[in-house]
Formats: sequence, C-alpha cells, structure tokens
Amino acid sequence: MHQDSGIDLNLWKKNLGRVPDWIWQRTELETLVLADNGLAEISERIVDLQRLRMLDLGHNELTKLPDSVGELVGLRDFLYVHDNRLTSLPLSMSHLKKLRYLNVSENQFSEFPEAVFGMVGLIELRATDNQISELPSRIEELSSLRELHLRNNELTTLPASISEMRELRQLDLRGNPLTSLPSGIAKLPRLEKLDLRWVSSLPFYGWIDDLEARGCLVYR
Repeated sequence: MHQDSGIDLNLWKKNLGRVPDWIWQRTELETLVLADNGLAEISERIVDLQRLRMLDLGHNELTKLPDSVGELVGLRDFLYVHDNRLTSLPLSMSHLKKLRYLNVSENQFSEFPEAVFGMVGLIELRATDNQISELPSRIEELSSLRELHLRNNELTTLPASISEMRELRQLDLRGNPLTSLPSGIAKLPRLEKLDLRWVSSLPFYGWIDDLEARGCLVYR
C-alpha cells in the first residue's frame, strides 16, 4: 500500500514503468515520490501539480526532464533526480528560486548544469558521481549554499570565486583529479569540513593546515 495522506503520495518502487495519468489530476499534492519505477519520461502535465513542495524522481531511467518542471515554482523542500541518465537540465529550472535541496548525483553531466545558478535559495547541492570537468565561476551566485558535494567528478581545480561563498560549511571533493586549489578556500568563514580523500595529485598547501588549526575538519 502506498502512503497517501491527501497531500503526500508515495509510489516508491511500484514497478510503474510509466506515470499513470491520474497522478496529474491530483492537484492538491505537496509531496510526490516516483523513485525507482523504471520511468523513461515525465509528462509536461507535471505543471498541473502547482502545490508541490517536494518531488522525488530518483533511481529511474530519465534522459531528460520536461521544461514544465521549471514552472513548479512552489518547489522549496527537495528535488531528487539522482541516479538517472540526465546530461542536462532544462533552463526553465532556473525559475526554482525557493528550492533548498537539489540532488543531481549519479547522472551523466559533463558540464555543470547552468539552470542551477538561478536556484539562489539552495542550501545543499549534491552533484556527485558525474563527469563534470569544470565548476564555473558563477558558483558564487549560490550565496546561500551551505553544502556542496562534488565527489567523483573530473575536476582539476576550482574557480577563485568559490571564496565568495560565505555560507559554505561543507565542501566534498573526494575522488577528483585535482591538481590545484584556490587559496581563497581558506577564507571561507564558516567552512567546517573539507573532504579531499582519494585525491593524490594535489601539492602541499600551508593554508590547509591553517584551516585545521581553526577547527575545520580536513579529510585527506
């Protein structure tokens, strides 16, 4: 039996194959979980669910998302699209200004999705296990971000602008082929955790010792 309290609909792992049309008529929904259902596409009709605060499309076979996802401007709690086959996000998703948590991990992004820069309300961003080779300098526009998870990508460095992310608490860079890091990371006033495990190509940086001396946990 799925959980259904009137505004929450949990259809996790129900072997749906496709999203039943009746779901798009449930305009009162605030939470919709469609994870792990072998879904290859999502209808543009998702735009009818204007009350959605949380949407979970993880663990499916999606190669793209409909443009209308960007019109779900009430999305503010979570958006999970991890473990799919996405290579990009619709630019319309830059309209999701209230969204606080986004997970795009375990997809096929080779470039950082531009739409994310419009999501200025983000507090946590997970983009692990992709093939992202460059983090654009615009990352500083995510000025509310507290956690940035970039494990297992193809990053060789980070932009100097990361030093402007004054709210950043956690920065996970595990398993990237990093050859340099900007010293501005040491100036992040709220940084509590810097994870550099499985990175063997970085030179010694004295400022990393300075981070540890002030109480930041550095894993290396």
